[in-house]
Amino acid sequence: MRNNLPMSDSDSIQTQIEHVKQRVSDAMAMAKTLGADGAEVAMSRQQGLSVNTRLGEVENVEFTSDGALGITVYKEGRKGSASTADLSEKALKQTIEAAVNIAKYTSVDDCSGLADKELLAMSPEDLDLYHPKALTTEQAIGLAKECEDTALACDERINNSDGATLASFEGFKVYGNSHGQLVGYPSTRHSLSCVMIANEGDDMQRDYAYTVNREFDAMESATSIGQKSAAEALSRLGAHKLATTKVPVMFRADIANTIFGHYIAAISGGNLYRESSFLMNSMDKQVFPEFLTVNERPHLKKALASSAFDSEGVATIDREIITDGRLATYLLTSYSARKLGMQTTGHAGGIHNWQLAIKDQGQGGDFDAMLKTLGTGLLVTELMGQGVNVVTGDYSRGAAGFWVENGEIAYPVDEITIAGKLQDMFAGIVAIGNDLDMRGSIRTGSIIINEMQVAGN
Repeated sequence: MRNNLPMSDSDSIQTQIEHVKQRVSDAMAMAKTLGADGAEVAMSRQQGLSVNTRLGEVENVEFTSDGALGITVYKEGRKGSASTADLSEKALKQTIEAAVNIAKYTSVDDCSGLADKELLAMSPEDLDLYHPKALTTEQAIGLAKECEDTALACDERINNSDGATLASFEGFKVYGNSHGQLVGYPSTRHSLSCVMIANEGDDMQRDYAYTVNREFDAMESATSIGQKSAAEALSRLGAHKLATTKVPVMFRADIANTIFGHYIAAISGGNLYRESSFLMNSMDKQVFPEFLTVNERPHLKKALASSAFDSEGVATIDREIITDGRLATYLLTSYSARKLGMQTTGHAGGIHNWQLAIKDQGQGGDFDAMLKTLGTGLLVTELMGQGVNVVTGDYSRGAAGFWVENGEIAYPVDEITIAGKLQDMFAGIVAIGNDLDMRGSIRTGSIIINEMQVAGN
């Protein structure tokens, strides 16, 4: 990306944010001069390092420093958007002119426009998301190699690799609009992953492990990720196919969040006002078992999905998403809320730290206890394909994992398909484990669903 951002990497992040705030303010003033009724400007910047090693060799070293400024203008109910990576006065003016021009040709839409002023985060709290790490290229390469070397030393059957990747990024976001809001914050994200290949005879299996955190030193060690990636790949050797059957299915914690991912799609304003969700008109209806409550906590310090405001500047708040299994809120932007005659929920740009609260009957304990609860059935550890229809709730995805008998893992399985209806899957959850995966925006343990169709041979 061509980038003429007039700031150097040596400038402190706060200096950079203040500089960009000034440009954002200039852009909004310019939009007003050019005849816009209202405008909003967002700018993000990211810089950092990513290294990739494979079998002891450095495959890739990438330094990133990029950013873009996006402006949306509103004029007499019409909307136009444009973006630029160049913050010079001339480029800003051209970008705003382009947005104003585009607005002339769009149709009038009463629902478009800025978020309501009273809902905006004018002075958001600091959520402690910025923890930069001074990392040399040599150190990054050293950690990636250590990760991979550890994995290769675990077992002679681990004799190939898709490599280890270490990435460390810092950046910031600034948002302003013609309601007088001008806010910004810095953040960091560090990650380490390793993909290993295990061989035994004609059988070859690959799997991976990863760690991610706002703080570099809070990540799992390179040794630990190496060992885990090797163990995951080895555990899949000797996979069987299954006969087609209906059985209880347990989704391991690291993929259980996908179930709630489909729920997010079904209660998102865009799908609701287009009438393309199986959960239309489901407010306060029983969707999950009574033992499940899901809370959203956007202001957790250092958390990966924390944010004091959404991408429209709307203040995020703690709220219940699911109450005793009932649908407690939709996920709305300003536009979708107006379409539905409701108020935005501060979800422009996504969700923020979902936490599950489980009453007694649904508490499944740790991973081993969950296997015992499953008894005999399928443990899913990988999903493939995208065969999920949010309009009807039809669910069908390729899967791999393990066959479980009497609460013990019996053997790995692959090349199977699991299918059902999301409505039945949500209602059919019988237990949720306390083996929480903290690496994403949904903090859930493993989930057991009472029955799904498993298609194999």
